[in-house]
Amino acid sequence: MARIISVFNQKGGVGKTTTSINLAAYLAMLGKKVLIVDFDPQYNATMGLGVRHEADQTIYHALLAGLAPERAIKPTYLSNLELIPASADLAGALVELVELPEREWYLKNFLDRVRDWYDFVFIDLGPSLNLLTVNGLTASDEVLVPIQCEYLSLEGLSQLLQTVDLVKSNLGHEIRSVSALLTMYDKRERLSREIAREVRRRFPYKVFDSEIPRSVALAEAPSFQKPIMLYAPQSPGALAYELLAKEILGEAPLPSSFDLDHSGTSPVFGI
Repeated sequence: MARIISVFNQKGGVGKTTTSINLAAYLAMLGKKVLIVDFDPQYNATMGLGVRHEADQTIYHALLAGLAPERAIKPTYLSNLELIPASADLAGALVELVELPEREWYLKNFLDRVRDWYDFVFIDLGPSLNLLTVNGLTASDEVLVPIQCEYLSLEGLSQLLQTVDLVKSNLGHEIRSVSALLTMYDKRERLSREIAREVRRRFPYKVFDSEIPRSVALAEAPSFQKPIMLYAPQSPGALAYELLAKEILGEAPLPSSFDLDHSGTSPVFGI
């Protein structure tokens, strides 16, 4: 049975889709059967993997028009990696779901039909807090939060964690784990090191040892409609996502790339 993981941060530009695509690709390379659900009306994961599909064969139609899973799921470049595409139609689901009974559970009910087919399912959520977000969280066992190594990326984290807690308490859905992933990390920059240190110190849940570096190749790969492992497999970004995939599979944790000394005073946060 699949581990269903939402990749979520209400802030845009922190690497959610990049993480969904490339982490899924490396898990597929390591022999796991993986599905990505593009659950963002901007459908960046669909475009980033170059998945071709009919206009009426998206996650919107699977949830609200009774499209069978077999017709919604599309292949990618990798034999173990599949995707359910999205389109701008998904924005309409926000309006249509409001009047429906048990509106928070539509994605979960759909994924329960296919989770036995996979080892991992990644839900690529959009940068917002809305009914689509709630559907993604109620469908998930785990939440992965990419955090860009910039000061403003820390803003809103408390609201994000409150949303997860509300799903757990008000809807009675148990999310087993919440974890943070540092993205766009540059060990040469003092600010980047300080943000990483503070996230590790203050984030109340797990922070992955793997850190995703700022990388031109990672930014370019979607324009070629490929995961980084097929576009620039020896780039620092590719190696980082490969290590993250191995970390998620429970292999030996990686040493941090900076000193986690908690005794000093942070020049950024003044604590």
